[in-house]
Amino acid sequence: MTRLLVFLCFALQLSAMAVGGDAGFDLTATEKDFSLYFPAYLANGFFTTSTSLRGTDPTLSFMVGVMDYTPGDVSRPAALPSWAEIDYFDGARWLNSTPVTASAFRNYRQTLRMYDGLLHTQYDFASGGRSTQLEVTTLASEDATHLGLISLSLTPDFTGTVRLRFTLRPYPAPAHRFPVARLTAAQLEKAIADAGESFRLTDPTAVDQKGRAGAVARPPDPTAPDRAAMWYPGYVQIQSFGGSEAERLLWITGRAVDGPQIAEAAAIGLPPGVTPSAVKLEQSPQVVSLEIAITVERGRTYTFAKYVAASGENWGGLKDAALNWAEGARKQGYDSLLAKHQAAWHALWKTDIQIEGDPEVERAIHSDLFSLLENSTVNTGWGMSGCGLSPCYMGHQFWDNDAWDFPVLVLLHPERAKSLEMFRFRTLAPAEARARERHYSGAMYPWESDPLKGIDVTPYIATGFAEREIHVNADIAIANWEYYLTTGDEAWLRDYGYRVLRETADFWATRATYNREKDRYEILHVTSPDEAYNDVPNDSFTNAVAQKALRCAVAAAGVLGQTPNPKWSEVAQRMYIPFSVKEQRHLDFDETVPHNKKTWMGSSISWLAYPPLDLAMSKEIRRNDFNFATKSLSELTPDANDMVPVMLGIEAAELGDGATAYKWMKFSMGGFLKPPFNMRSETAKNNAIYNLSISAGFLENFLYGFTGLRFTDQGLTPVYAPVLPPGWKSVTIKGVKLHGQSVDFVLSRDEAGKVHLEKRPAAS
Repeated sequence: MTRLLVFLCFALQLSAMAVGGDAGFDLTATEKDFSLYFPAYLANGFFTTSTSLRGTDPTLSFMVGVMDYTPGDVSRPAALPSWAEIDYFDGARWLNSTPVTASAFRNYRQTLRMYDGLLHTQYDFASGGRSTQLEVTTLASEDATHLGLISLSLTPDFTGTVRLRFTLRPYPAPAHRFPVARLTAAQLEKAIADAGESFRLTDPTAVDQKGRAGAVARPPDPTAPDRAAMWYPGYVQIQSFGGSEAERLLWITGRAVDGPQIAEAAAIGLPPGVTPSAVKLEQSPQVVSLEIAITVERGRTYTFAKYVAASGENWGGLKDAALNWAEGARKQGYDSLLAKHQAAWHALWKTDIQIEGDPEVERAIHSDLFSLLENSTVNTGWGMSGCGLSPCYMGHQFWDNDAWDFPVLVLLHPERAKSLEMFRFRTLAPAEARARERHYSGAMYPWESDPLKGIDVTPYIATGFAEREIHVNADIAIANWEYYLTTGDEAWLRDYGYRVLRETADFWATRATYNREKDRYEILHVTSPDEAYNDVPNDSFTNAVAQKALRCAVAAAGVLGQTPNPKWSEVAQRMYIPFSVKEQRHLDFDETVPHNKKTWMGSSISWLAYPPLDLAMSKEIRRNDFNFATKSLSELTPDANDMVPVMLGIEAAELGDGATAYKWMKFSMGGFLKPPFNMRSETAKNNAIYNLSISAGFLENFLYGFTGLRFTDQGLTPVYAPVLPPGWKSVTIKGVKLHGQSVDFVLSRDEAGKVHLEKRPAAS
């Protein structure tokens, strides 16, 4: 009996592994999600597809660096031809034209299996008295990054002829395109209204985080992204297309408007032993498809595979390359490709954050880390856009890349963090040109950078931010220094990082103004991170990160034996950071500016404590800053941007208050995680999803908040006492990479209840 129990337990473990690993990595949709379904996307850092309820629909797809540069508009990601579509005709109805209802899609279950990096959809498709069990698996290969795979298995309850249609479907040109690069807010609002779309200002005094004057579109679809009216995807103009019925191949090529060329190809795999009764190729600029008819028997399962290859002129080649990859994938076979893809994801998950005592939080950790991994690449020059490979925020790159995403990846996956800062090195030349145009020294990076060219692509309505939200230059510099501190890679610092540190430091040395009367350096005419405060003097966060960036440049020069510009230390030493002696707290900006606007930040003062900056202050001042930030969030913020609450959790941990840190961390799991796949939104009430900065900020609560770890010039160091929330037994951060070595950090309590942080060699 004992042996039987052991065998059954082992069998159950194997079964769990076969269907996607630990349930802590699974997020599942059922028929309750039919009415409110926020699509996830499946990506490998290079190209994407989106999920759909059926699992077979045409969905948005994008490729890194493929931007539409239509004159008058700002650059935006160009939608690739949809590649994951497969349609099925059971003799009565086509699957993809059948409304998704509980009566037509029975026993529905769709699971995002993050451990395996794939989407699995299953249901019984009922139509015309017939029923077919369908299972669909979709993935963008993490192992062979030019490949996407779709497997469709069907088991009919009837005998007869069915048809399947495999498609590459170009995404249509935007129904309405607006000259966003030159329209004022009022003009843009009118243009959108004239086009019959929705666009309104939620609060005329507020300005949104990415510079959209508080504008929020409310489209009819309750799950559509806010500001969808101006976040439309760009267009790929189709250049050529074709296919082969005999070889079961499809291909299509195109060029993003005034941008790069792309190519896609698909090879179709048939069930073993099945010969189609008919194969029909359809080809036009609107669709390229193969329709395959087969005769099926009741109760027998038939599995088809669609092997898709995507490529571009900046990534692997065009038509011939895509066809070769697609045909090669079919020869290799679905099972082999799936196993390699799963192995690649399993290797990534050897680095993890595990919570003993809170499976709900651990699942949220996994969904946020999954989003960062999907949108990052290894040892490239690609950064991470504000909302990843999606049209939200028009695919532009902000400080999120350096101040939010980077601090997580540099500890867990430094080879991916490196790509983020190599993007900044790759785009250093346009930043230097931008500084020269404004008569500054060094490099002045844009607030909104084009992911391919690195040029300024800020919409006209946010022009002020483009010129004044300049803290991004310090965020970039600090990230470059912390990459060196994490890896100890002096050659990289010499060849790449120091150039960015030096040029941004020279920018700050000329951008700061010396106030002779008060013997201090000030930075005037800036936009606060709380962007409703535009054109203010001496924003505290901006001044503090500029000061730290200057000191990082001095330290880097010392490592390399370089002579630093003496102005760097002079400006850093005398940098003014506004402070109220009476209240014993920092001010958001110069005391001459009232702090009374209703914004979605309340106050940005909590960011003085965010881990890459970690401004030195007494515990009393830190407590007063924290209290002011929470009070402002309560009184001045009707719908909080979660970039503030995630930092309040970290600041509470710095104060040694595990319970309050937990409260703010849990706050960020409220309405911000959209069903069914935990897609992060900026606020609880809006649909600006795929927000990677907030995913990263949430994870920083575990990497830096509860542990108390910070970067100093000596590397990653325990600076604050570690804390654990009540009810948690332990937190384990697995596989942190420090100077090429993997270590684990374990937070736990001793018998007396005291929390300890232990650093161990990484468990195998």
